[in-house]
Amino acid sequence: MARLLVLFLLVTMCSPALATEAGWALLRTGGQVVFLRHADTPSAVDPAHFDLAECSTQQNLSERGGIQARRIGALFAARAAPVDKVLTSAFCRCRDTARLAFEHTPIEHYEPLDFLPGDEAGNEAKARQLLDFILSYSESGNLVMVVNEDVITRMVNARAREGEAVIVGREGSSLRVAGRIAF
Repeated sequence: MARLLVLFLLVTMCSPALATEAGWALLRTGGQVVFLRHADTPSAVDPAHFDLAECSTQQNLSERGGIQARRIGALFAARAAPVDKVLTSAFCRCRDTARLAFEHTPIEHYEPLDFLPGDEAGNEAKARQLLDFILSYSESGNLVMVVNEDVITRMVNARAREGEAVIVGREGSSLRVAGRIAF
């Protein structure tokens, strides 16, 4: 019985590390689409009346989040095929994560990544546009999209921690999680 418990503990403790290594292997091949959830913030909830154009009204990166974003960029540079482009949501925490992590890579705002609370029709239209864009991606370098968790949940039906990368698998007309990297 003790052996089974030890084996169970080893498997459950090693599985995130194994998943991360598998994710890096995918990124070394290039041509991958990655959802990167923004780095650490003090809270997961924006104030009730936030404004996308005004960072002071939003949940922003913590000091730890800034350090985490820089670490993410260093690891991408060291362990993955080149990142050709970074697309980001307009949320300040996403823009700041992109800027800190990928300072030498072209970074663009991509409006379909701006899922907004309470805008179900608008979010559905953005999800369809984003799906078409991801399914048609055919570049040799990796594409990173820095987003909030709701984008990841809606597009691949998965949750992600702050600062976690979800590599998107493309199958026919749908998306799935092909790998993960925990930072």
